[in-house]
Amino acid sequence: MTRREQQVLDLIRKNALISQKEIAEHLGISRSAVAGHVMALVAKSILKGRGYVINDEPFIVAIGGANIDISASPTGKLSIRDSNPGLIDVSPGGVARNIAENLARLGNNCCLIAAVGNDQHADILLHQGEAAGIDMRYVLRFDSAPTPTYVSVLDDAGDVFVAVNDMAIVEDIRPELLQKHEKMLHESRVIIADTNLQTECLLYIARTCADKPLFVDTVSAAKAPRILPCLDRIHTLKASRLEAGALSGMTSPDNKSLVEIACWLHEKGVARVLITLGQDGVFYSQDGEQGIEAVGSASKEAVNTSGAGDAFLAGVVHAWIKDWSLQETVRFGMSAAYVALSHRETINPGMSEDLVREIYKVNYEK
Repeated sequence: MTRREQQVLDLIRKNALISQKEIAEHLGISRSAVAGHVMALVAKSILKGRGYVINDEPFIVAIGGANIDISASPTGKLSIRDSNPGLIDVSPGGVARNIAENLARLGNNCCLIAAVGNDQHADILLHQGEAAGIDMRYVLRFDSAPTPTYVSVLDDAGDVFVAVNDMAIVEDIRPELLQKHEKMLHESRVIIADTNLQTECLLYIARTCADKPLFVDTVSAAKAPRILPCLDRIHTLKASRLEAGALSGMTSPDNKSLVEIACWLHEKGVARVLITLGQDGVFYSQDGEQGIEAVGSASKEAVNTSGAGDAFLAGVVHAWIKDWSLQETVRFGMSAAYVALSHRETINPGMSEDLVREIYKVNYEK
């Protein structure tokens, strides 16, 4: 038994009706971390059950990719077809997992449904996720393939020059496996899905949980079309310019084409469209309100852009939970993206609502 598990057990022995929230506050850790410790105690047969630990707090569910990120960046100008001196970082990644961690660091309760292998990389993902405050109880482990891995090479400006991903195991997430967690899905406040999932899974989520706001990250131009059959059930669609083009059939959309793409998506049923434009900012469209929010003055230097989009969507979901306006939502998401891209790791360990608010004030409250 670990030291933390012993502390949790001692509190339960003193008060069998203690809630996860009370345990978390007493120990100074997240509620989802408490849930993980209780699960471990049950698995070790130290506790016979956890029915007394009631989760009465609203929570978010993120479903999709979880992987190990290996990021290489040159210390000088990137030389193609040659060996480059530089720095290599290894960290947890995956779109859904990254969004979940950012949300947890922003102070939200977030559960993750993802697929990993039975290997050391999976152990790292599960342990780190729990430590970051994500509820990892619903992560699925398979023997069919290794834990997903994403390898990226950055250019000297910190942008992704080329990347390769091995996400085959995500295909093992089937509707029948999601069905086992249907009750939990229906109890959630918001569901986030990424297009690492197969269309059949995206359809299951969209149809089964039609009463829940569905936020979707389109991940890549190659995978974005997987969401086409579900457009009528999507509340918020976040895509890059390239991904939006792949959805709408426009191969090279410019800023003038964004309104046309948004109108097409709205006609298909998408309530809110957010298209990220890199240094040009973010195009937004909802209920007749459209525009491009420019990048703020605090957001000029990028160390690593690979996690910015995930942080942006996490900020958008956080703002939706807070019931903020569309403009404030977009600006908060962009400020969260800046916090992410200002750190070498895909997830900035310093991510918090207070830090995002500081960037927000510098950029937008002049």
